[in-house]
Amino acid sequence: MNLSNGVHFSFENFEQLLRLHIGISDRLDENRAESFSLLYCNFSEVDITVIQTVLEKALRGSDCIVNYGKDYFFILPYTDNYGATIVDKMFEEFFSAKIPYHIVCYPKDGETPKELLTQLQNYVSKTYGYDLHFLDFLVYPAS
Repeated sequence: MNLSNGVHFSFENFEQLLRLHIGISDRLDENRAESFSLLYCNFSEVDITVIQTVLEKALRGSDCIVNYGKDYFFILPYTDNYGATIVDKMFEEFFSAKIPYHIVCYPKDGETPKELLTQLQNYVSKTYGYDLHFLDFLVYPAS
């Protein structure tokens, strides 16, 4: 059994996955440190066949993967901003390319999925010009 490549979840479960990690963090981390990081990477310039191979080498068995096309989100438990930056640098080294990315950390950057994803959407839009409108149903749920 290979536990070194993260666990892939469907995009439809993204919000629930974030809620689960927030709940676990609240239960186990009394200090409310950076309990987990959410790393966004845009792999649009990377061949799809190479992505899976790299993920198997770069991620831990406890890391979660959610993607929407070539927009990838990694929930990295017990990883602060610095640790998530190292994961991105590993991706760039494996792909031999600069990968557009952004990191938000719980609870520093938000305490709900909506807060975390809003911060992520705003940064990615301003910095890279990418419209992550597919996250709107999580950020702006229907009443």
